[in-house]
Amino acid sequence: MAAAMASAAERAVLEEEFKWLLQEEVHGVLRQLQDILKEASHRFALPVGGTEGPVKQENFMLGTSSADQVKGVLMLQGDALCQADINLKMPRNNQLLHFTFREDKQWKLQQLMDAVMLQLTRARNRLTTPATLTLPEIASSGVTKMFTPALPSDILVNFYINLNKLCLTVYQLHALQPNSTKNFRPTGGSILHNPGAMFECGSQRYEVSHVHKVECVVPWLNDALVFFTVSLQLCQQLKDKISVFSSYWNYRPY
Repeated sequence: MAAAMASAAERAVLEEEFKWLLQEEVHGVLRQLQDILKEASHRFALPVGGTEGPVKQENFMLGTSSADQVKGVLMLQGDALCQADINLKMPRNNQLLHFTFREDKQWKLQQLMDAVMLQLTRARNRLTTPATLTLPEIASSGVTKMFTPALPSDILVNFYINLNKLCLTVYQLHALQPNSTKNFRPTGGSILHNPGAMFECGSQRYEVSHVHKVECVVPWLNDALVFFTVSLQLCQQLKDKISVFSSYWNYRPY
């Protein structure tokens, strides 16, 4: 009898604690998450909470310590890459090519913004692990059609985010002749394809002859990574607390 009364009393205490967790701590954590995500959105220079105002434009220089085949400036406005001014030196004849985005084109930082609220884990992973793409996927992505003058048919470009860096990769291609004796092996998906990678686009086969990668540091991307990490930690802590109670009874939503 005493054991049964003690068990009932223990269950009553747990139920009260669980109610407090749902009514107080859950809402407190959600308010913290809201504040953190608002702060993260400020790093994108976007209006928050219905506030309006001009979105500032930031310019970032592309560069690399190993070569100067590709140089340029990227202009970010909020979550949009609104302009790219790129100079490409062709290695075979030292010809200098200059390209900019068309006025009606932008490249959105969709790697992050599509996942901010509902998929924090996916958003954080998009910062730390760039998507792997095949060369045909890069060719059909539409990025190569965003420039004026139009890029030559033997050039592919790709943008991606890696931690706090906005990266640009330029691939120079060599068209393989139908009577080529090379063993054609299509290359799979990769963050960065190496010279010698092969792919087929339409009825034409290509081989990558040169690869140029340049990048620029965007400081607020690192801030966003920290905010996503803190948000995930808060969610995990709350989940752990709820799991303690769920081990005592089958939880039904209030």
